[in-house]
Amino acid sequence: QVQLVESGGGLVQAGGSLRLSCAASGRTFSGWSMGWFRQAPEKEREFVAAISGSGITTSYADSVKGRFTISRDDAKSTVYLQMNSLKPEDTAVYYCAVRASRIATPANDYDYWGQGTQVTVSS
Repeated sequence: QVQLVESGGGLVQAGGSLRLSCAASGRTFSGWSMGWFRQAPEKEREFVAAISGSGITTSYADSVKGRFTISRDDAKSTVYLQMNSLKPEDTAVYYCAVRASRIATPANDYDYWGQGTQVTVSS
């Protein structure tokens, strides 16, 4: 059974940093694309970043470009999201997801999801 478990969320002041991790289990994810999404209260889930199965190709939402970095460690079946220069508008529940195909941005394209981790950025 596929399981994705996020960690690393918390409360941080504006301008600070956090690193989210998502540990995958239940099968090998080598070659699978992995992504991060977020959902703020009363808003739709939105794409944040994604990384290809090879780790070579990445994609970012315009709102996080230059501040967030996605990476993966297939030996640990883990994907990371390094978040720097955090802003109050980054406050949301962050979810990781995986898909058995090439990199994509729509949430509906992903096959498995984690339960999410809360990130709160205070001003």
